[in-house]
Amino acid sequence: MNAVLRLLRAREAGILVMLIAFSLIVGAIEPRFLSSETARIVLLAIPLVMVAAMGEMMVIVARHVDLSIGSILGFSAIVAGMVFRDHPEWPLIVGVVLAIGAGAGLGLFNGLIVTLFKLPSIIVTLGTLSLYRGLLFIISDSKQIDPNDIPEPLIRMAQTSPIGLPWIVIIAFAVAFATWLFLNHSQVGRQIYAIGSNPAAAPLRGIRVVPVTLLVFTLSGALAGLAGIIYAARFGYVNPGITGVGFEFTVIAAVVIGGVSINGGVGSVAGTVLGVMLLGAVQVALPILRVSGFWQDAIYGAIIVIALVIDRTVREGGFKGLVARTVT
Repeated sequence: MNAVLRLLRAREAGILVMLIAFSLIVGAIEPRFLSSETARIVLLAIPLVMVAAMGEMMVIVARHVDLSIGSILGFSAIVAGMVFRDHPEWPLIVGVVLAIGAGAGLGLFNGLIVTLFKLPSIIVTLGTLSLYRGLLFIISDSKQIDPNDIPEPLIRMAQTSPIGLPWIVIIAFAVAFATWLFLNHSQVGRQIYAIGSNPAAAPLRGIRVVPVTLLVFTLSGALAGLAGIIYAARFGYVNPGITGVGFEFTVIAAVVIGGVSINGGVGSVAGTVLGVMLLGAVQVALPILRVSGFWQDAIYGAIIVIALVIDRTVREGGFKGLVARTVT
């Protein structure tokens, strides 16, 4: 019985309840939402956000935030697309490595500005969001990477694999699993949580805060770069004016919904995955319910608030416990 109560009070329980309840409600309104075909569409909708969310989660756990990941995604996708367009004879892996490397470099730059000048990461990355978007237009000469420039093997990665699921879905869950291993079974992973929990005490415990901070920003950038490759595979083009625009809001929403504390030190890969799945379900449900896409941001915001309330209620032992804590 105690084990069951601990499970129900886990941070992930609230978002899991939210995901199940949302699916059942939408399924009751439109039964085809619960079909296997819709499940496949949801799976295709989540890899892009899930990969980037793993990096954003680590940054937020370390008590920072990266608002530039949408621009990093766009920049990395353009870099890879230009390689695919201008050097079609090169192996696919060259474009992939360059995209990830470009993302890592931009993420490292974020981390250097934050740590060297001791500036708030939210302000720094708000600036680099625009900076990187401007660089994207400069290097691409404002030209789109057209579908015929994207290699066919990359397009197929968003369609199938030997086990049926598209490769981009497999890659997304593999990244999530690798992130879980890193955070829970490595010394550096534990240091990330320690820094986020108490930045002032971390150096007293022998933790080198600056290198760890640089690492989380670099990893966030690298994963945003990988997300850029997934974007090219999923949509078959890269437009400098729209690729990654507003993407940071979706990713941060998924991370916060998944139970990662914006104050740092708290969060899990499992919760983030559930948050991504909920947003993926919402994205697919909107057209099925014939809801205008203009409502998407409002719905995302409402889900964030509701999910946070459910999460806090569950962790406080139900509404009675929450009310008692609030009164006292």
